[in-house]
Amino acid sequence: MFGELQIFRMAQGLARHAAARQEAVARNVANVNTPGYKRVGIPDFAALYAHRTRSGEGLGLQATRAGHFGAGHGYPTPAAREVAGAREAPNGNSVSLETEIMEAATLRRDHDMALAVYRSAMTVLRAGIGRR
Repeated sequence: MFGELQIFRMAQGLARHAAARQEAVARNVANVNTPGYKRVGIPDFAALYAHRTRSGEGLGLQATRAGHFGAGHGYPTPAAREVAGAREAPNGNSVSLETEIMEAATLRRDHDMALAVYRSAMTVLRAGIGRR
């Protein structure tokens, strides 16, 4: 029942997106000294959401029951891609540890925001049904 509410789907999509971006940051940090490694990344959730909304691409099929075609997919997260314009070291590596640390802090904030949205929605839902 709760998975059908748009606010819960959005919070879940935001949390999944933050996890996928954290995975890309972890991959970058693991390869910080690998010669020729190119930094990878995933656009932030707001940019992805805005692009898909503007382009008319949408965010996938709207499923109201588990039996519907495409049910359970929610907000898709794109695969990590090489970041264009990243500055390269003499060995061809384009990962900056400082940039990755800042990105990890941003992702922590994004994940915490997803949890806060979920908690707030649960509080409103509980108040609506008379529980606190």
